[in-house]
Amino acid sequence: MDVGLSAEQRQLVGSFTDLYAGASPPARVRAAEPLGFDAGLWDAVRSAGAVLMAVGEDAGGWGAEPLDLALIAEVQGRFLAPAPVVEAQAAARLLARLGTPRAAAVLAAVLAGERTVTMAVRPARDGTARLVPAGAVADDALIADGDRLLLVPARGAPVENLGSMPLADLPVGADAEVLAAGPDARAAHEAAQDEFLLLTAAAQVGIAARALEIGVEYVTGRRAWNVPIGSFQAVAHPLADSAAAVDGARLLVHEAAWAAAEAPARFAELAAMAFGFAAETARDATYRSLHFHGGYGFTDEYDVQLYYRRARAWAAACLEPRAAYRRAADRRYGPAQMEEQWTSA
Repeated sequence: MDVGLSAEQRQLVGSFTDLYAGASPPARVRAAEPLGFDAGLWDAVRSAGAVLMAVGEDAGGWGAEPLDLALIAEVQGRFLAPAPVVEAQAAARLLARLGTPRAAAVLAAVLAGERTVTMAVRPARDGTARLVPAGAVADDALIADGDRLLLVPARGAPVENLGSMPLADLPVGADAEVLAAGPDARAAHEAAQDEFLLLTAAAQVGIAARALEIGVEYVTGRRAWNVPIGSFQAVAHPLADSAAAVDGARLLVHEAAWAAAEAPARFAELAAMAFGFAAETARDATYRSLHFHGGYGFTDEYDVQLYYRRARAWAAACLEPRAAYRRAADRRYGPAQMEEQWTSA
């Protein structure tokens, strides 16, 4: 297994880093709250091909590898970009996987920039899909309801959350359109769940890495007893632990992305493992960074609180880490009530 980046992938990371650095600085992230959506940024990211690259050339896209998408997601997390890139990419890949004429027509509208389509990570329960990522800003959502995969107009009101995510509860009404049904539809949705976990894990790595940098910058500048507080073991050692964990989480994300193309039988297991570990890493790194800021870390003026809140919210919109590890075990050793994990998280 070789997860080293090619020259083209390094160029891809550089391009999106430059885009987000100019279009998603902390001031614009704050300005996008509480909804967590910047329409101008979304237009810029979509124009850069973020959705087009997510699907194969046979479906009208650019055919990027899963690792390419994960690299973009990590940059997205680093800048807390308020645009539904992960959601739109996962939905586009799900539409392409279905391969039906109607799904192809919807995908064509998505790739043309005419519509924004997201996907509900959790299946609908009692006629409602809850906490749909980007459900408050998308035009439509792909929702699993039993053995049916539906295209549902996204007309839900935003669900207030401290992570400033455009979440919405979407009812499955009479205007829902069946795109596919049966075992194939269920399998397609489960594959999309795995991809959503992978990309969210990559975004969590970006959150953790940047939060760690913010923490290190602070403790090397803040002084007590005439020395930087970062020289104290009680400060330095936890940050060093987070640095090691960030490297491990990134490697696990890259391994899962590699498996998507080279060892598909292991992809679902590795995607869940990557998500669980990356979510824990982001949670711990943001906590430590904020904690070492003292009371300043909780104030709006300091960027670290943005990362602290989103690390938890972005993970909670999918799965709690323990549920992700159970999902990985189910994929490895056999299914055991997998659906309940999504509905109870």
